[in-house]
Amino acid sequence: MALYRTGPYPILESNGLAYSAWNFSTRLIAPVPLHLTGKFSNLDGRRHKRVYCSSFRNAASTSSMESQEDAPSASSVCLEEELDHVMRFKMSDFNILGFVSIGLGGRADEVVYEATVKDRGSPLYNTRVVLRQLSSVQAQRRGKRAIEVLKKLIRRKLLYHSYSMQVHGYISLPESGGSGSFILVHGYHGSFSLRHWLQQSDWLPTLEATLALDEESVRKVGEDTTGGPAVSRQLRLIRILMRDLLIGVNYLHSHGLAHTELRLENVHISPVDRHIKVGTLGNAADFCEDGSNSSSVDSMDRRQMMIAFDMRCMGFIMARMVIGELMDPLIFAKFKSFLTKGYDPSCLRELMLEILGRSSPYGNPGLQILDRNWGAGWHLLSLLLATKPTQRISCLDALRHPFLCGPRWRVVPSMDIIRWGLGSTAMRISEEYIYRQPQRSRLAHFIDLMEMLNPHPKPKNWLEQLPGKWRLLYCTGKHIGLTLRQPPARVLIGDVHLTVTRGSKSKAKLSFVSDIGFSIMIGQDWPHNKAGKNGRLQVNSSFSLTAGRRLYLKQDKTTEQKFYLGSSSSEEALAQEFSRKKWRKITPFKEFPSSLPAAKLASSDIDVTMSFDDPLNEDIGMARNVLQELRTQIPPEIFDLSKLVCGTYVDSRLLVLRGVNGSALLFSRSFMDRNTAT
Repeated sequence: MALYRTGPYPILESNGLAYSAWNFSTRLIAPVPLHLTGKFSNLDGRRHKRVYCSSFRNAASTSSMESQEDAPSASSVCLEEELDHVMRFKMSDFNILGFVSIGLGGRADEVVYEATVKDRGSPLYNTRVVLRQLSSVQAQRRGKRAIEVLKKLIRRKLLYHSYSMQVHGYISLPESGGSGSFILVHGYHGSFSLRHWLQQSDWLPTLEATLALDEESVRKVGEDTTGGPAVSRQLRLIRILMRDLLIGVNYLHSHGLAHTELRLENVHISPVDRHIKVGTLGNAADFCEDGSNSSSVDSMDRRQMMIAFDMRCMGFIMARMVIGELMDPLIFAKFKSFLTKGYDPSCLRELMLEILGRSSPYGNPGLQILDRNWGAGWHLLSLLLATKPTQRISCLDALRHPFLCGPRWRVVPSMDIIRWGLGSTAMRISEEYIYRQPQRSRLAHFIDLMEMLNPHPKPKNWLEQLPGKWRLLYCTGKHIGLTLRQPPARVLIGDVHLTVTRGSKSKAKLSFVSDIGFSIMIGQDWPHNKAGKNGRLQVNSSFSLTAGRRLYLKQDKTTEQKFYLGSSSSEEALAQEFSRKKWRKITPFKEFPSSLPAAKLASSDIDVTMSFDDPLNEDIGMARNVLQELRTQIPPEIFDLSKLVCGTYVDSRLLVLRGVNGSALLFSRSFMDRNTAT
């Protein structure tokens, strides 16, 4: 393979195949041996000279190049004054190696070479480095900016050497035409970027071997063992990489700089010191436009926005490390489109279940990792990708998050994380579809705890949070299926949605629409063949929302013994739970309350509509039986919306409504139908 350059964009040619430099950073291949011939030259697009290089340079080309390097000029003197805190090299100081690693590839206006320093007087003697030749004006500006930011970072050399790609110096080759060639000399930290690591089929064991994980290294993230199942190993590795990357980014933020280019392609893992390198800082931006440490309001807003941008990039990196399917450009485009449309990232789990399939949580290692520890991974991801920049988490707070802390570290969770954990656990239990008494009692208990910790008790909060599309997860009332019955019409219930819309922002009037998808199974083979005629049932009603309270009535013990699932027994369990020491520290009340604030719902008339994809041969009796079976299986509050009396819990992803008989309906926010997610 030979490296040729005839215009502004270099081309790699091998066996008749050409690869444009536009794809230089996205291909995953091993280091490729190159036979290089010729000499370095300026890569400016205005000069269409043929450029080629070789490790077998002759003495004549070397001497001519050194004469160019030694030629003084006014521009070179100014450049030396500007970059006096780094070394200026000559081309004769390096031995150009015979291959280039694709993982080091940059933009189209950059050409990358690997070399070793052969100058015995240099402190970098026999060190492997990267020469990044920058051709365009923008590329040279990035190279000089990477050197300029060293003045701020070099004060803490240990952190700089550990978490940033070291910039050793530069080579400036003046041209007779007035435009010189600028070559950035920076450290070599392996052939692959993090993107190339993740694209390998055996990336997990290979990266573990590269980082030489042992008990001492995993102890840094609160672990005390190595090995184990693949999911545990991947979670352990992600914690190590994310913590290292957060420390490096926080190092930049503490020095008044934002990286602004955090991508998988710009992140490298050094096998020498086993640290994450955040790449060259050619696009690093100062928090203050004039480079000062001003504390004005505009400067603080700019600082907050730039930190929030970096944290959003960190969220994308974490998501692609955990969920391998996001390395697919099409799936990642759906992921980014979801956030671009302004949807709340706290509902990313619902999106990924729609994209990957609802059976994936039990076979997908990425979703299993995010579901662990009460869904702590989804919580951190939602904070990194929050829609509003002011709501995004900082590097220091992310390092203290339970998802990035091992089991041996004691983490005091915030009230927000406790609410998130209760809701995530309730969602996971509802997905198991186990209707035995222990699971039902546990689900009802978690819902009661969520209602006690409702973050939005006021009606104005409900009017902001309630509108949207919600999917029914669970109902604490009676459950009736098809297994032990012989109904006149066998109906299989699909997804049940509740859509809430607000007509006017000035009024507390809401429109509720319950949408039930179902299929009618015809024939005796229905237990094995669930195919049938599809249909929909819609129920519409209008509601007014006002402030109210949910009362906890006290009953005598004889009444409690009659009803195992009665409200009094659950209240007693709640009172015992909140009397414990760990709950007394975080609950907003000192003793169990007699009532809690709720959103009171008052409905008007309802309108019921049922439709079928295929006609039932004008069989009115069959339609009547289908409607009766739907009323039997679905919660009565879904069929008759007037039986919804209050709302007791709402946030950006979960909703709890109570019916007139006291049963609770748990919903999760939804954005699309299952058939539109693929």
